[in-house]
Amino acid sequence: MTTTPTLANTREELTDLLADARKSGQRIGFVPTMGALHEGHASLMREAAGHADVVVVSIFVNPMQFAPTEDLDRYPRTLPEDLGLCAANDVAVVFAPAVEEMYPGGFNHDSVRDGVTVHPGTLATILDGESRPGHFDGVLTVVAKLLGLVQPDVAIFGQKDYQQLALIRAMVRDLCLPVEIVGAETMREADGLAMSSRNRYLDPAQRAAATVLNRALRAAQERAAYGVAPARWAAMSVLKSEPLVELDYLALTGVDLGEAPDNGEGRILVAAKVGSTRLIDNMSIHVTTPAGTAVAGSTTDERSS
Repeated sequence: MTTTPTLANTREELTDLLADARKSGQRIGFVPTMGALHEGHASLMREAAGHADVVVVSIFVNPMQFAPTEDLDRYPRTLPEDLGLCAANDVAVVFAPAVEEMYPGGFNHDSVRDGVTVHPGTLATILDGESRPGHFDGVLTVVAKLLGLVQPDVAIFGQKDYQQLALIRAMVRDLCLPVEIVGAETMREADGLAMSSRNRYLDPAQRAAATVLNRALRAAQERAAYGVAPARWAAMSVLKSEPLVELDYLALTGVDLGEAPDNGEGRILVAAKVGSTRLIDNMSIHVTTPAGTAVAGSTTDERSS
C-alpha cells in the first residue's frame, strides 16, 4: 500500500511537517533531487528508508548550478509524476520550493554570488569543475541550504555524480554539519547506461550510442590488471569507436579523485556529449601494475581537443 506524501512548498510548511518527527526522536532521511525522477532516484529513497524513520525528498531545479549557456530552461519539470514515484516508495514529505523560496528576492548569478555562498575549494577545479566553472559553487550552496532546512540525520546521494558526492562529504566534514552522508550505487538500464534525467533528451540513435560510456569504463576495469596506461587506452579505444559521442574528459584517479594508484583502488570517470546532451558516468577500478612496468605517476585526465 502506498501513502501519498505531504507536499511542502515553503520553508515554514516544511518545518511544521517535520516538527512531530523531531519531537518524537524519529530519524529523518533526506534525498535531494532536481525532479524528473526515475528508478535511480527511487533506489535512493529506498536506501534512505533503510537508514531513517521518515523520508523527505526535495524537488528543486537549482538555477545556481547552471551556467547561463546551459540547459536550465530545458530541464524537465514533471512534479505530478514525481509525486507518484515518491508515493510508491513511502516518502513522507516532498519539499518542492519555488526559486524565490530558496533565493529570496529572486535569482540571478551576479546578485547571488555577491552574497554568502559555499566555496567548494580546489577539488571543484578539476573534471566537471573544469568543464563547468561555478557549477559546484551552486551545488554546495543549495545542498547546504537544504540540509539546513530539512536538518536530516542522514542524506543519500548517488555515486553517479561521484565528484559531487566527494565535495558534499568534504563540505559536511569541513563545516562540521551534523548529518551522515551515504553514497548509493549507480542504477543502470538493462544495457548498462547509467540512469539519468537527461537520458530522455536522447533520440533512438543517440540512446544506443550513449551505451559506449558504460562499455568504455568496463573495458578499463578489465585492463586495469596491466596498469593505468593500458586501462586508459582500453577505455579510449572504445570511446573513439562511437562517432556520435564527443568526449569531454576521461580520468583515472584515486578514490579521493587525487593521484591514480599504481596498485590499489581507484575511480575511472567519463563525461561526454551525445548530441547536445551531456552525460557522466564512473566506476570503481582496481589497478595492478606488473613488476618492471613504467607507471604514470599522476592522475590521468584526457580531454577532447
